[in-house]
Amino acid sequence: MDSKAAFTIGTVAVDGDVVLAPMAGFSDVPHRAICRQFGAAMSYTEFVAAEEILARSKRALLLLDYVPQDRPVVFQIFGNDPLKLLEAAKIIEELEPDIIDVNMGCSTRRVSARGAGVGMMRHPDRVAETFRLLTNHLSVPVTGKIRLGWDDNQNYLAIGRIMEENGAALIAIHPRTKEQQYRGKAEWEAIARLKQSVNIPVIGNGDVWEPDDIARMKSETGCDAVMIGRGAIGNPWIFSRRDKLSLTMAQVLGIVRRHVWAIVDYYGDRGLILFRKYSKRYLGQMPELGSSVRKLLQTIVLEEFLAILDKIEHEFGGDLVSELSLYSPASTSPVQRVHSA
Repeated sequence: MDSKAAFTIGTVAVDGDVVLAPMAGFSDVPHRAICRQFGAAMSYTEFVAAEEILARSKRALLLLDYVPQDRPVVFQIFGNDPLKLLEAAKIIEELEPDIIDVNMGCSTRRVSARGAGVGMMRHPDRVAETFRLLTNHLSVPVTGKIRLGWDDNQNYLAIGRIMEENGAALIAIHPRTKEQQYRGKAEWEAIARLKQSVNIPVIGNGDVWEPDDIARMKSETGCDAVMIGRGAIGNPWIFSRRDKLSLTMAQVLGIVRRHVWAIVDYYGDRGLILFRKYSKRYLGQMPELGSSVRKLLQTIVLEEFLAILDKIEHEFGGDLVSELSLYSPASTSPVQRVHSA
């Protein structure tokens, strides 16, 4: 093991213990770049359906886009047919990811109801075949992301052992059931139980909203790394273990500008519309900024967007975020379309 690495995934060394979660609609190149600058140790793409890859879908290839700074980069795929997953994995392996991950955690109906995502956990034999095929035929490590299980069938320990027995190099777990989705409290005790039952690295995910939560999850569960999803949207500082409430408005706006420039550069004219979901999370919990945030969400001209940011900075730039808002990450409702891949 590399002496500088926090842990390894097969032969891949990971130089940190905090990771940005794969999230549909959010895990794109610009967002990953911002989070990596603050210390996210590894990059996951959004999940892509095996069928889309087999069809050589342009959308699929865009979702798998990455830059050198993303490495180690993980391609995440999903499906319900082990042979199709293998053929899809072979195709995307040519794009030279460091790791290929099988999504067995997505709880949305369109995915899970057809036996993919967390739906695959209902079929242990299918899990075994998938990991046996992929690990035997790919040259990169194969990993998987799971939940507790399907509703009242919490079979995560059995699935974890099956994954390990069939070559998985790492397991990430979001300790909620399919039925819970993102409601209720994440059961961190399950992360600890999984870690104790397997001999491969385990990443814990769920209810990490503040820097202290990172250390607490590691201490309480023994996990090798902590994965942050919703808690990182509009709050990349969490990867450097810095509390957003300790920042000045000027510091926050500096990253908003950097992020919006990156997303417009990457997507072109529609980038500003795509950035609206981030604007809500960077600034939307601050009542004093209500009218300004509404204007940010309406403008389609970058110059106007930047002018509104300048106005906010002129009025509030020297103030601490904690003095401006009732910001409470743990009470923030999930943004529509945010689901961990």
